[in-house]
Amino acid sequence: MAIPAKVLDRITSGLKKFQPVLSSAKTRDVNESDTVVIITDMLSEVFGYDKYSEITTEHVVKKTYCDLAIKIDGKVKLLIEVKAIGLDLKDDHIKQAIDYGANAGIEWVVLTSGMNWQIYRISFSKPIDKELVYEINFANINPKNESHIEPVYYLCREALGKSLLDEYHSQKQALSKYYIGQMLLTETILDVIKRELKRLTPGVKIENEEIEEVLRTDIIKRDVLEGEKAVDAKKKIQRAANTYLRSSSPSPKKDTKDSSITDQRVDEISPNLESTSN
Repeated sequence: MAIPAKVLDRITSGLKKFQPVLSSAKTRDVNESDTVVIITDMLSEVFGYDKYSEITTEHVVKKTYCDLAIKIDGKVKLLIEVKAIGLDLKDDHIKQAIDYGANAGIEWVVLTSGMNWQIYRISFSKPIDKELVYEINFANINPKNESHIEPVYYLCREALGKSLLDEYHSQKQALSKYYIGQMLLTETILDVIKRELKRLTPGVKIENEEIEEVLRTDIIKRDVLEGEKAVDAKKKIQRAANTYLRSSSPSPKKDTKDSSITDQRVDEISPNLESTSN
């Protein structure tokens, strides 16, 4: 992902400023309110959001309050739940953050202690599900390494406004072990494997079912093929295949040539019928 030069400069300079600030705050074990202040400044100076129009504190979610919300063009795009910088992020913190997102109908939620950031995507299925898309530890980021900066960029104003975080999530899903595992079992891939095996061993009879059995039992790990994520990957691959088949199927066309010939014959026959009737 190519990061615009202006954004890259802002992130790099921001990291150099806030890494020691975060380190000092952790040493002093500052409370949650002070951590929120630091993160608000980071959202403005590192991530590029307008502090007065795009960053909202104590965002109301039903009868509770989420620490921070990011608005773009007046619409909430991201909720951020903050914990004191000295705390480890635990399951009950994750549940709290996900509940905020689920109740507000917001797909993207961040849980952070300032130093550690966990980025979650909520799936509004039944039941509601969550996915930890990636994590950032600001203590380990090298500002001179662009691959370290890229995860930060996906949360920036410029990227979130263009839905680049969604694109990154889609790419990560496509390269997940569940998608690739299910893709290996499709008839298209099995056909390719069969063709190559027959090329290596001419005359040997090989069926797709035999290849699939080897893949399932000896090559692909069981956890890749079982469970909710595997089932979801299988459904999405099947839907994509069905969509492709529908779009590639030729639509029936009227044979204008035959129609014109028929019309011509009718014109030729009609006078004969009229003369006969007379």
